[in-house]
Amino acid sequence: MDARVLVVEDAEAIRTAVVAGLSAAGYGAAGRPDGRTLEDDLVAFRPDLVVLDVMLPGRDGFALLDVVRRTSGAGVVMLTARDAVDDRLRGLHGGADDYVVKPFVLAELVARVTAVLRRMGRTPSTVEIGDLLIDAAAGEVRRRGAPVELTATELKLLEYLAAQRGRVVSKGQILTGVWGYTDYDPNLVEVHVSALRRKLGEPRLLHTVRGLGYVLRADQT
Repeated sequence: MDARVLVVEDAEAIRTAVVAGLSAAGYGAAGRPDGRTLEDDLVAFRPDLVVLDVMLPGRDGFALLDVVRRTSGAGVVMLTARDAVDDRLRGLHGGADDYVVKPFVLAELVARVTAVLRRMGRTPSTVEIGDLLIDAAAGEVRRRGAPVELTATELKLLEYLAAQRGRVVSKGQILTGVWGYTDYDPNLVEVHVSALRRKLGEPRLLHTVRGLGYVLRADQT
């Protein structure tokens, strides 16, 4: 069964986008505008991970984090416009597994959720895309059964693209999701994408969508 993610966010546009992004990545995702039903959701929906906004009506994200930690084994990613160090530390010391600051890139949030779930053992360690097999736990990649030798950065890039498989991601999203920053020469992405594409071989799996970015999918269009 796909991992389940509960998104508690009062801004409807953000909540809808995050739920859609997580669903597109293969997760069972549900959204709530506040934490009024959190205790019931932890029992009925049984999320593997909860994305918690800090600034919520009623009980804030820190109070809800305490509820999750007392009553559930779910992972927690805090989502907030607050970027003060004290707030980040409060969330992490309270048991949050990660902390994403608004404004954020959706692909990065999905990648962060995937990373937390993987550390928790809540996602399969292997991903298959056509005849490509990625074993994240073993750090191995095979195509048609033959090993594909990748550098550590190329493997991280491939895992990021695999988490977003079927979705177009921009150079900026890749820079943030793989390298952790955006103020860097986008040629860095082009160089690593070209090297990864060459090593993956034919038929092509890593496609360029002109003017938009890149997408990993098992077709030749």
